[in-house]
Order: sequence, then C-alpha cells, then structure tokens
Amino acid sequence: MRRIVQPLGRSLVTIRTWPILVDLAVAAVVLAVFLAIVSTGVYWMGKPMPVVAISSSIAALPVYAFYSLVRMAIAYSLALCFAISYGYLAAYNERLEPWMVAVLDILQSIPVLSFLPPVFMAMVALVPGHQMGIEMAVILLIFTGQVWNLAFSFYSSLKSIPRDMIEASRIYRYSGWQRFCQLEMPHAAIGLVWNSIVSVAGGWFTLIFCETFTMGERNFQLPGLGSYIQTATYNGDTHALLAGIAVVILIVVATDQVIWRPLIAWSDKFKLEQVESTDRATSPVLAFLRRSTLLSSIPHRAAVLIEEPIYRRLARSKTNRVVHPLDEAPSQRNTVGLWLLAAFAVLVAIWGITQATALLRTVTMADIRLLLEGAAATFLRVNAALIISAAWTVPVGVMIGLNPKLARIVQPIAQIMASVPATAFFPVLLLGLVKIGAGLGIGSIALMLLGTQWYILFNVIAGAMAIPSDLKEAALVYKFTRWQRWTKLILPGIFPYFITGMVTASGGAWNASVMAEYSHVKDRTLETIGLGAQIDAATDSGRFAILLLATMLISVMVVTMNRLVWRRLYRLAETRYKLEG
Repeated sequence: MRRIVQPLGRSLVTIRTWPILVDLAVAAVVLAVFLAIVSTGVYWMGKPMPVVAISSSIAALPVYAFYSLVRMAIAYSLALCFAISYGYLAAYNERLEPWMVAVLDILQSIPVLSFLPPVFMAMVALVPGHQMGIEMAVILLIFTGQVWNLAFSFYSSLKSIPRDMIEASRIYRYSGWQRFCQLEMPHAAIGLVWNSIVSVAGGWFTLIFCETFTMGERNFQLPGLGSYIQTATYNGDTHALLAGIAVVILIVVATDQVIWRPLIAWSDKFKLEQVESTDRATSPVLAFLRRSTLLSSIPHRAAVLIEEPIYRRLARSKTNRVVHPLDEAPSQRNTVGLWLLAAFAVLVAIWGITQATALLRTVTMADIRLLLEGAAATFLRVNAALIISAAWTVPVGVMIGLNPKLARIVQPIAQIMASVPATAFFPVLLLGLVKIGAGLGIGSIALMLLGTQWYILFNVIAGAMAIPSDLKEAALVYKFTRWQRWTKLILPGIFPYFITGMVTASGGAWNASVMAEYSHVKDRTLETIGLGAQIDAATDSGRFAILLLATMLISVMVVTMNRLVWRRLYRLAETRYKLEG
C-alpha cells in the first residue's frame, strides 16, 4: 500500500493555524470591547440630554442596538455580583435569612415603575451636568428587572447542596474561598446559566419600557432599541416596529449562539452524578474557543501564581486547623454588627413611615376603594397566569431536559423565544386587540403570560438536566412505570427548581401587569381595572401618593403569599427533596 506523505508546510498550517486564528479572534473581541467602553465613556461624560429625537430610519438601528447592549451588559454584570453576594449571605446567616428572603420576594414583585421616580431623581441629582446620571438610572432599572431571579436561583442552589459534600469540604479543611470556588459555585452553575437567560429577557422587558417614559410633566427618552420600538408603536409605524423587533431577535439569536449555548455546554460538567452521562451538551463556539492557547494558558498560570499560594496560606490558618462539626452553633462574633444593622434598619423604617404618612394624607376613600378593587383583579390575573404557565411548562420542560435529541432541536428555539422581550410582542398584540375591538380584561392575562411562563420553563429544564444519570438509569433498571418515574424521580428532582421558577414567575407577572393593564396605542389608551393600570396612570400624572399606596398593597399581598405558601415550599425543598449521598 502506497503511503501518502503530507507536505511539511501543509502539516504546519494544519497544526499551527487554528490556535493562531482563535487567538487573533479573541484579541479582536477584546479590542472591540475596549473601544466600546471608550466610546460609551465619551458619550456618558457629555452634557445631559433627557429627550433625544428618535429616528424611525432603519439605518439608525445599529447605533441604537449598541447603546441598548451596553446598558444590558453593565446591568447584568451588576446583577450577577449582587445576586451571588445576597444569596450567599441569606443562605448562611440564619438570623438574617427570613428577613432577606422576604425582602427579596417583595422587591422582585414590585413593578419597575414603582422604582422609577426615586431612582431617576436620585441618579440625576447624584451626577448633575452629565449624561451619566440618566444612563445610570436606566441601568439600575434594568438591574431591578434581572437581579431577583438570579438571587433566588443562587440562594436555592446553596440550600440544596448535599450534606455529604458539605461534610467532605470540612473534613478536607476547605477555606471559605475554596468552598465557594470548588463546591458552591459549581453546584449553582447550571441554575445560574439557565436563569441568566430569563434574567436577560427580563432586562429587555425593562429596557424597552424605561428608555421612553413620562413622569409628571417631565419626559425622558434615550437612544436605544426600547425607545425605537416604543416610538414606532405610538406612531403606528408598523414597518419600523417590525424592523426593531427583527433587530432584537437577531441580537437574541447571536447571544444564544455565542454566549448561552457555550455556557450551557460548559456548565454540564458540574452535574452531580456518579455515572458519566453519554449525552452531553455541545457548542461549536466553545469547541472553537478551546483551541485557543491564550485562553487555555491564562487559567493555568493564574492557578499556579495566585490560587495555589492563597490556598496553602489559608490551609495553615487557625480557622482551618480544626474540623468543625456540621451542626455546630453559629458564631456570635457578628452580634454587634447585626445589632448595628438592625438599628440602622429601624431608623430608615421610622423615616420612611413618617414620609409615607405625610404623602398618603392626600389619598381619598374613593382612591382606596379603587385600589382595593384593582388589587383583587390583578391578584386573580397573576395567579391565573401562574397556573396556566405551570400547566404547560412542567411537561414541556421535563421533556426538553430529559431528551437530549429533542433538546438539540427545541432548546435553541425555546431560548430564542424566551430571550425576545415580552415588551417586543406587546405592541403587536395590542394592535391586534384594537383591530378586533377587544379590551384588556382577558387579553391582559395573555400579555402576563409572555412575562411569566419562561421563568418556570427554564427552571424546570435546568432541574431536569440536573437529575443525575445514575438515578435515571436506576429507574430504567427497576422498570419504573410512567407514574412512578414522575412521582419518584422527576417531580422530586425538579421540585427545588420549580419552586424557584414559580416565585420568580410571580414577580414577573406583577411587573408585566403594568403594561398588560395600561398601554398607549396610537391616539388611544387601553386600560382595565388593576393595580398595574393604576401604577402606570399615577406615574403619567405624577400622583406619587397613589403610586406609593399601590406599591404597599403589592408588598402586603406578596408577604402574605410568601408566609403562607412559598416559604413552606422552600422548606420542603430543602428537607425532603434535597439530593443526599
């Protein structure tokens, strides 16, 4: 048999070209990000322009998309850092845990418009004379649309870490930093990745809503995709509206392929199982990046130069020389700090109650009666949206998470549909409701579903994917019936993720009520009775007393549901449905 010898030049190209090309691509991306940061800084440090004329030309869409993406990226980075810090403190501080979970549940249910007036006034006053103040206000509002879902996901992941793994980390005398990097973050990775997809969708929801808004007699309008879509809707420009939605979809598709699919494939290695799964999530982009010698050498050098010396020093510290029992009573060293924090909270509460009492004196009994009727109507719509969402997302999410072949087809489509903001579809649905002569009484539930169902679906998918392969194989070996598989394996396996999805979906429904119950289309205002409609109308007219009272009603209902339902289900997920070795 004749042997074919490959020329030396071609073999060198085959061996050397790919890593070099990948390194060049990585360097180009880093350079582009740096230039984007510089140009954004120049724009932010310019003179403030609260009202910018929005062009309806399609040629302006690339610039608007750039501004919106910068706001989204900064807000997501802040949300991820805050969510990890908040979730960590809530999970490991027994004294603060019930209070922090209650506050988190309230904040994620309060509509963005309730945050909008104080946030904008504070940021504009904090950075006067520059565009940065207005931009920071929008970024903080996008932050409020992303952070609560991530915080709930990280908190529930920490609470569901198997007891034997925590014991092993103590036996091997892991420091707090080692436990965080090698146990807690890997265990939370799958949930964080999937919830990040939904959080970014929530960020788009907020972005489209906050780039153009009216507060009393003041108008704020910033260049971006949100203001472009809002302006096209208000003017009835169907071509511009469809073009704006098409650009959002293109961004979502690119984000899915370049960011989310590589992260899903990367996080799959953190699945808790004793038998390696034969089906793994794959990503061409991740495989491409792994060819980079630059990206592969940096983590190794950082581990050798930075991590290992830190780990050795921590291992010799006094706190790690003794293995502490798992059920050891919590330390009392932070008692003084907790008392100071409690005193500060009491002072803030007293000041807030004083200011609220003075503001609420202008509210009449007719206003209170209307708010109570609206609270009852919105509460029924929120729960109807949750029930309808859970009815279809649980079976579909389990099907996608447990069937790798189906997941390769359906998962990207579901990610794209979930990541396209609900507010991008609102104008189309509203125009349809106007044409058929329908109101928002029943249509508002359909609009709420757009901002609710994806929270449950993606948490269920994450829970189904996190079920260990050895448990699924055991179910096959013992020939479980379909009923046994659902009751003994699937539902217990996804239960912690499902509860997280339901809690965050509830907050998404309350936020969506603002646009679902009150919207401007052309020269008409569509509205129905509900708290969301009254919050939106109060913001338009500058009636801050009504805005405050509506927010208080939402908080009362959310705290009641938290006490009666969600807290008990969280405890059940932590005790009965926690995966133990």
